[in-house]
Amino acid sequence: MADVENGARGWLGALGTLLFLLAGLPLVFGGAWLIGLGGSFYYLITGLLVTVVAVLIWRGHRGALWLYALVLLGTIVWALCEVGINFWALLPRIFGPALLGLWFAIPAVRRRLVTGPQWPGAAWATPVLFIVAIGLLGSGWSRFGFTPLPDASRSTVAFGGDPAEWTAFGADQWGSRFTNASLITPANVAGLKPAWTYRTGEIPPPNVHVNFQAVPLKIGDALYLCTPNNVVVALDADTGKQIWKTVPKIDTQGKFARICRGLAYHAAPGDQLCAKRLLMGTIDDQLLAFDVKTGAPCPDFGKNGSVDLSVGLGQNPPGYHFVTSPPAIVRGLAVIGAFVFDNQSTDVAPGVIRAYDVTTGELKWAWDGIHPTASPPLKPGEHYPRSGPNMWTVASADEALGLVYIPTGNPSPDYWAGNRTKEIERYGSSIVALDAATGNVRWSFQTVHHDTWDYDIGSQPVLTDLRIGGGVVPAILVPTKRGEIFVLDRRTGKPLVKTVERPVPQGPAPGDRLSPTQPFVEGFPSFTPADLKEASMWGATPIDQLWCRIKFHRYRYEGQFTPDSTGGSIHYAGPYGVIDWGSIAVDQSRRILMVNSTYFPFIDTLIPRKVADAAGLEPFGLPPRKPTGPPVPKVSKYSAAYPQTGTPFAIDTSPFVSFLNFPCHTPPWGYMTAIDLDTHKLLWTRPFGTTRGSAPLGLNLPIGIFNLGGSVTTGGGVTFIAAAIDGYFRAFETTTGKELWKADLPAGGQANPMSYVSKKTGRQYVVVAAGGHSSLNTPRGDYLVAYALPAGK
Repeated sequence: MADVENGARGWLGALGTLLFLLAGLPLVFGGAWLIGLGGSFYYLITGLLVTVVAVLIWRGHRGALWLYALVLLGTIVWALCEVGINFWALLPRIFGPALLGLWFAIPAVRRRLVTGPQWPGAAWATPVLFIVAIGLLGSGWSRFGFTPLPDASRSTVAFGGDPAEWTAFGADQWGSRFTNASLITPANVAGLKPAWTYRTGEIPPPNVHVNFQAVPLKIGDALYLCTPNNVVVALDADTGKQIWKTVPKIDTQGKFARICRGLAYHAAPGDQLCAKRLLMGTIDDQLLAFDVKTGAPCPDFGKNGSVDLSVGLGQNPPGYHFVTSPPAIVRGLAVIGAFVFDNQSTDVAPGVIRAYDVTTGELKWAWDGIHPTASPPLKPGEHYPRSGPNMWTVASADEALGLVYIPTGNPSPDYWAGNRTKEIERYGSSIVALDAATGNVRWSFQTVHHDTWDYDIGSQPVLTDLRIGGGVVPAILVPTKRGEIFVLDRRTGKPLVKTVERPVPQGPAPGDRLSPTQPFVEGFPSFTPADLKEASMWGATPIDQLWCRIKFHRYRYEGQFTPDSTGGSIHYAGPYGVIDWGSIAVDQSRRILMVNSTYFPFIDTLIPRKVADAAGLEPFGLPPRKPTGPPVPKVSKYSAAYPQTGTPFAIDTSPFVSFLNFPCHTPPWGYMTAIDLDTHKLLWTRPFGTTRGSAPLGLNLPIGIFNLGGSVTTGGGVTFIAAAIDGYFRAFETTTGKELWKADLPAGGQANPMSYVSKKTGRQYVVVAAGGHSSLNTPRGDYLVAYALPAGK
């Protein structure tokens, strides 16, 4: 029996020694590397002590007990000093070491430790410290998250809008994403059930950018939507049954992405064919018009219902210019931009914005994104100026003022701009108010000067009226990838809240230049991420957290506007932005702004032209060149390299993740927030989304996760949003932020929801596309799902 016991103790000793060596040695080597980079001494010291603990276990020395207890106590003190009582920040710092300490709670382990002095109570030291660590995590958890406002009451004001209609991508010309529909309330929303599901039949293949993100329109008794392949469908608003389906002839060859985010709608007097019509920009550069009742092409629009948007663009490879977003309708004009494939070359398609007569399809004006006045009519063979800023997202409009508000991108490419002229980047990363009648610039406001960070404006700007100085001022809210929301007078473009120019880091890439300052908002809540620091680094364990700290010190980082470099620079916010095409929503009745934000740094590395050319890196669509050198180095398995031909550098972009592919910065990574538009104060903020589908072991933790898409606010005081990568569709009480309901979508919900009241049944529906997203790796699908309260409720 003694031999058996000694054998067991021997195995435990060997296993314990190996366990503590595996924990300690990486900390020793990684900690020494970190110190060499100017980082924390904690990891080296801890690694050395844990390695000594491993040796003591092997020798059966009781000192292993009290030495590891000392390590654990020091770790707890260090963690509290570094991050305080913060659950997610404490978790990788103390949980793993505390769990490892439970090794000494095994009686057979303690019995093997027979040499060295006896220390009264030493056997209980690590279990007690484990309990302390769990208590600290529990305390951090209790402080994590959100507490509803004690008083949820809020006065409302009347706001126009038919709750039975949803006539534009953002509900209305203003892009408010608000409906007066009020049948679903905080008191009954928990009773929502699926009412119907429609499937488009377009199942996206894996790893292909075919994303179903359409926001349906609601007109009369029907819904109208487009699919990623530009098929247009009409559905019964109460049953989801197909009324008609039109399949235009679309050329999909050479398109790296297929997206249609929605349709535009225009109604003229009368009941003739196409008096009420739908307009759609396509992935093969057409602007199409369809009759609302039948889906038939409108014969009076362009040529048999189609306008050729490729006219005036010059010669471009397939897939370099196409439309993903619906046109804005203002004063009888359809104003449309297009996606231009950037980061390929300095010579890309024009970023021209054009206005067409919504009835005839006649071109009324074209603004090239470079000059303040609209371009004169082109002669045969001429084209618009190439490589200017474009508008790939959705514009907003003010019918009364006769203005259309254009959110612009950058002149191509994004990450090196030494050859841009002042004229070509004058309107880049800006909100530009164009006269709807002429296309001339009435005013503009630039959100980033000389943008080399891909901070183009992806969000539709939102119009609202603000109470300022005892009066009501027409305003425009401009959400940005940076996380700043610029608040401007929509008549003049002048800031309505304090906005200042602040100095930003300098030291551009060779041959480039930088603006010495950038605009920041001080009189309104900002969603700009706090600057990263070593203590911001995160991981599932101390080891991958250490790895992230090493990476943090290896790359250039000086805050949000860190310049690009050949050694790699951390850009935070990254190219997905804090707020992207999902935009923001305004409860116009309660004067509350709803913002969903996401946080994900990227590492961007400039690649010298000789290296890129030797690797055979060529623009999309061109024949591949035979490599004469090694491939472009990858920062992570998610790296994407773009050639930026015509500049001295290509670019590699990669999310900032650990070797376990966890994000390297401390969560939460996503939030929902409400802002009082009268006081400009935060009403509430809360982490948004869980780890479901993205964490190991099926963990579903309310961490606050990445999201892409937007929300809808309703007259009933409920805000609906999918967007998060966890696959849930949620309802929040608008005034308090309390989560009231959630449903499991059949695929990723990276789309904007909408809501309406049926004219036939009087029921309120909430509808969202569940198609997933290729870049976010959410489950793919072809579902349009409607929810409603049970009939009669």
